[in-house]
Amino acid sequence: MESEMLSKKEFGGSLPVENVQALASRSNLKEIPTRHLRPKLEFEEVSVNEILHAPVIDMTKLRANETSYQDELAKLHLACKDWGFFQLINHGVSEEVIEKMKIETQEFFKLSMEEKSPYA
Repeated sequence: MESEMLSKKEFGGSLPVENVQALASRSNLKEIPTRHLRPKLEFEEVSVNEILHAPVIDMTKLRANETSYQDELAKLHLACKDWGFFQLINHGVSEEVIEKMKIETQEFFKLSMEEKSPYA
């Protein structure tokens, strides 16, 4: 399996950037470094009729008969290709597990960089 994994060198590199959490903890910081600033973007006003919703994929249809499966698989393909994400319904994961995962994720991001770095 290791031979299949690409090294960081094969992906190319990037310039080292100080972690924002570490940067924010410095008491001598008077302003945001320019490398962390983004230009202000002008957005066109969106009407209510133009609001888009994330694609919804039904897991039961992915496990169903051939026609239902093919239709849902096509939706999944387009969601990944055009949106990069989707909402999955009827997956069988309990609400309790989902809520616990949300809490654990929030707690993870509260950790210091030293505590998070083994998982990076």
